[in-house]
Amino acid sequence: MAREDAPQNYIRHKYLSPTICYLDNGKTQPFSGLFALYINTFLGATNAEFFTYPMDVTKTRLHLQGEAAEKLGQGKLRRGMLGTVLGISREEGLSGLYAGLSAMIIRNLFFNGLRMVFYDCLRSKWAYVDPGSGKDVLTVSRGFGAGCLAGCAAQFIANPLDVVKIRMQMEGRRRALGHPARVSNVRQALGDAYQHGGLRSLWKGCGPSCARAMLMTAGDTACYDLSKRHFMAWLQWPDGLLIQFLSSITAGFAASALSTPTDVVKSRIMNQPTDKTGKGLHYKNAFDCYLKLITQEGATAMYKGFIPCWMRIGPWSVVFWVTFENLRKLQGQTGF
Repeated sequence: MAREDAPQNYIRHKYLSPTICYLDNGKTQPFSGLFALYINTFLGATNAEFFTYPMDVTKTRLHLQGEAAEKLGQGKLRRGMLGTVLGISREEGLSGLYAGLSAMIIRNLFFNGLRMVFYDCLRSKWAYVDPGSGKDVLTVSRGFGAGCLAGCAAQFIANPLDVVKIRMQMEGRRRALGHPARVSNVRQALGDAYQHGGLRSLWKGCGPSCARAMLMTAGDTACYDLSKRHFMAWLQWPDGLLIQFLSSITAGFAASALSTPTDVVKSRIMNQPTDKTGKGLHYKNAFDCYLKLITQEGATAMYKGFIPCWMRIGPWSVVFWVTFENLRKLQGQTGF
């Protein structure tokens, strides 16, 4: 969208993508457009993962520790967030806190990169120019809708990497419980899932994972976009580090609050063992998982892992958006 602090020799055209910078002579800025948006998103997301990924492993372990497969742990007490972090470090080493990181980095190519491209295309179509101020306007409903559609489409494409990531995150715990290891790398995990359940197993849990991605993208990308617009209007501040920090903190909390229940269900469905036909042995579908989760473990189980989720998404959002915005600045582009 247009920014008041845009360089003087850059102009916008409302009928073209807002990610593209056009010079006064009609030529485009060399590194701009959807490809630049895609690459900057991947780099920003990958940078954020190195700082916050241990919280993602912790969150996944907390999601799964109450299900039937975990109860085979010979009567071990359930752990809280701190106990889970210390337990992983003690029993599996520090590398256990980064289990599945390779799958997450590859996933960033398919999920985070694509969801930003899809969102940007949708908002460029749905935003309109206010006749009074001449500024681009994106309503909350349109921003939320763009985030939901973008997140759903990107997650459907990236779902196999989510299945692999969660399985790799649980391998250390399985070995600690005396179960045989299933996978050790991304390629093996993809092959193992396909061998035991076919293509269907690679899209296991696609329903709740797409629902989670819809809420996550609406809470993160759309909320950041809308919060940034409103903070700049309310505070009358230019697009800078403080505006980006406030917007990313708001986006991180919104994304955590909206996505945690579906994230719990997604983790359990993706991690459950399957029969020869690829059907889950613990849950029939997402609704069955929700029902068993509430009836067997209580309604609060829907927000199991919320604190580590927020502790991950909050800092992740700050690191990602600040990295992303500064990459755009270095390339001579305006703010997102």
